Amino acid sequence: MPKVVKVIEVLAESERSWEDAAKAALAEASKTLRHIRSLYVENFVAAVDNGKITTYRINAKNFIRSGADSLRLNRSGEGAAVHGRPSTVAFAPTLIL
Repeated sequence: MPKVVKVIEVLAESERSWEDAAKAALAEASKTLRHIRSLYVENFVAAVDNGKITTYRINAKNFIRSGADSLRLNRSGEGAAVHGRPSTVAFAPTLIL
């Protein structure tokens, strides 16, 4: 049976690992979204300085059940910081059947 879901894209980073970045993306998305069904990490990027990785960055897509009760937006419409750095939450109107 086909299902309609919303896809919300979240950019996150960590100084420790890509796994920590994915956990941060999920934590950030959970502040404004309900019913997250899965997290798909699309891109892995590592910032390098003097031959060493300094920051692990990911581009994650959160799949949520479609419906009016799926979004939990705050009054300012902004998300909080991840590990002291601002995160970006971009709403993508993607439908998956």
